[in-house]
Amino acid sequence: MLAYMSSKTAINAMTVLFAKELQDTPIKINSADPGYTATDLNGHTGYRTVEQGASIVVKLATLPSDGPSGGFFDENGVIPW
Repeated sequence: MLAYMSSKTAINAMTVLFAKELQDTPIKINSADPGYTATDLNGHTGYRTVEQGASIVVKLATLPSDGPSGGFFDENGVIPW
């Protein structure tokens, strides 16, 4: 669990770093939380479908030019970390 939590923290920190580095470009950098999605990684024990998990990824991938950058999001909005 320590390795998982450390890697998640590192990804969030990299998100903020890359967002700051690219703030003067049209590129948006965000992290997505798909929730506990049924995938091969967890033996399909997740309670969310792949389509449900992908919804935040699609939303972030299609942000308008004035959309957020440097955040951590799930389908309900910003997740503080």
